Amino acid sequence: MLVTDASDLRARVDKALGAFLAAQRDRLTTIDPALADVSAALEDFVLGGGKRLRPAFAYWGYRGAGGADSDQIVAAVSALELVQASALIHDDLMDRSDTRRGEPSVHRRFERLHTSAGWRGGSAAFGDSAAVLLGDLALVWSDEMLQSSGAGVAEITRARPIFDEMRTEVTVGQYLDVLTQATADTSVERAGKVARFKSAKYTVERPLLLGASLAGAGEDVFAAYTAFGLPLGEAFQFRDDVLGVFGDPAQTGKPAGDDLREGKRTYLVAAAFAGLGEKEQAELDEGLGNQGLDDAGVRRLRDLIRDSGALAATEKRIDELMTASLAALDAAPLDNEARQVLHRLADAATRRTV
Repeated sequence: MLVTDASDLRARVDKALGAFLAAQRDRLTTIDPALADVSAALEDFVLGGGKRLRPAFAYWGYRGAGGADSDQIVAAVSALELVQASALIHDDLMDRSDTRRGEPSVHRRFERLHTSAGWRGGSAAFGDSAAVLLGDLALVWSDEMLQSSGAGVAEITRARPIFDEMRTEVTVGQYLDVLTQATADTSVERAGKVARFKSAKYTVERPLLLGASLAGAGEDVFAAYTAFGLPLGEAFQFRDDVLGVFGDPAQTGKPAGDDLREGKRTYLVAAAFAGLGEKEQAELDEGLGNQGLDDAGVRRLRDLIRDSGALAATEKRIDELMTASLAALDAAPLDNEARQVLHRLADAATRRTV
């Protein structure tokens, strides 16, 4: 478990999410008892795991900008977990991932529900449809949770443009990821842009800016948070890319080689193409996106990536990004407590194994 703050923030975020989702459960089951399956799936997904990094960055961005603690602010930043849930549910569907955090992904959960109930039609199509709708519902609820958090009208009004921009960025970033796989673009430039918009900005920079906007911070704080948060978010995504290929499934909760079978054109993979000869490039290109890739095939692609120098280059890039990020944090006009917690969050985000 990550230590994300100096107090009990994680427990408070979980409490706020639990209360919100319980109210939504009552709302859905009043419409129709069959919707209990929907509310249960979202409660299990949102409350069943996750690092709570985004609410932590937003909360400490708020505190670092001079904001005072309140349960209402905790509830407001907790809405970020529903944006994350939406992104993950849709990502698992698009990647055809069977598991998430060691449990069935949402589309697989509803596929199994259809099969066990003996309903008509295709179980896979039912699962896919359910995942689209549940991902959409989580995104709708993120807006509702922010709006109903109890934070002041002025605070919410300041925060909304950041919140809206973040949700647009993560959505179009996901499209660029899908496009990059379809076009087999192997450029480092494209991989970096996908990483920035699909994950980096909405993992660190936008949550920090959301916290700053809730606190009514000045432009100097916004500039400092961007200088700290954007390189850190990219380092976070590059660490995720490394774990997607070389991580331990017992810790990541996903089968070994899933990113390779899905054909993800990450910074790590782009760096491998840049470092390989034509024969090895062709072999890597043929293996990427092969859903039938066996364990031996996964090991071979790992060897190609490692031997190309891409793993070492990615680790070096992570270190460079972290150096820039922490230098910006040290220079930021923040109180010392927030600076210390943000430093620990940065370390946890990039040195993790899950």
